Amino acid sequence: MVEQLAHTEINRRRIAEVERCFGASGQPLALPGRVLLGEGVLTKECRKRAQPRVFFLFSDILVYGSIVLSGRRYRAQRVIPLEEVTLEPLPETRQARHRWLIRTARKSFVVSAASASERQEWMGHIEEGVRRQLRASGRAPSTEHAAPWVPDKATDICMRCTHTRFSALTRRHHCRQCGFVVCGDCSRARVLLPRLAPKPQRVCGLCYRQLAAQRRQGEGEGEGAEGGEGGPGAGSPSGAGAGCGVSSGDEDDDDSDEDKEGGGEGDWPSRVRFYDSGVSWSSFHS
Repeated sequence: MVEQLAHTEINRRRIAEVERCFGASGQPLALPGRVLLGEGVLTKECRKRAQPRVFFLFSDILVYGSIVLSGRRYRAQRVIPLEEVTLEPLPETRQARHRWLIRTARKSFVVSAASASERQEWMGHIEEGVRRQLRASGRAPSTEHAAPWVPDKATDICMRCTHTRFSALTRRHHCRQCGFVVCGDCSRARVLLPRLAPKPQRVCGLCYRQLAAQRRQGEGEGEGAEGGEGGPGAGSPSGAGAGCGVSSGDEDDDDSDEDKEGGGEGDWPSRVRFYDSGVSWSSFHS
């Protein structure tokens, strides 16, 4: 299917329409051989609350963004190479259904579909794209993944010390290594996590001690990075972060632009389209 659609006019128009909807805030998406395979709206579990997000599955990347105007305008574009993606279905509960986890080394997050069949369709197409990209690149599947952030509403107290209660004056923070919701006192340490950001990132005390121990062990074996251990508040050298999963997040201040964005909730029907050579141009944007 990918080869059949790669150089067709309909594929070119589909990709151009996605670029138009993201506007100048998005990066160019048209590349030789790239195919738009499907699109739809999924619910993404963000830090503060679940939000609808528009997703586009290409032959080599997964793109998603915030919804500004129904079918016309998106922003906060995120692009994920498929060869970095690992999917994990999540169990059904009364409160949360049709969910799965999208894992990458830089960011991991939970999404949900409108139905079990839609989840199966999304996961099947994404996993097929991942396999195709891994075959083409000769890479092994990714085994190092960021920890998904625990949503703010999941706890009213620090998940490390278990006695600090969050309030309007005592704010929540997230450890970039484990994803736990922690207080400021329990997350004073900063560690360099190279795949996440070029500057040291907030981690809880437990993760800091574990990363420091791993670094010391690496140095003892002659494999550690250069430099001293440092203390809380000092960036641990990349040797500690490079061998461990790094936690999700887009900004050091805990509030990414994506999570601040409204999602146009209620404006979007749950429509999903996956294309093959016999499907006409979708009415998704009409």
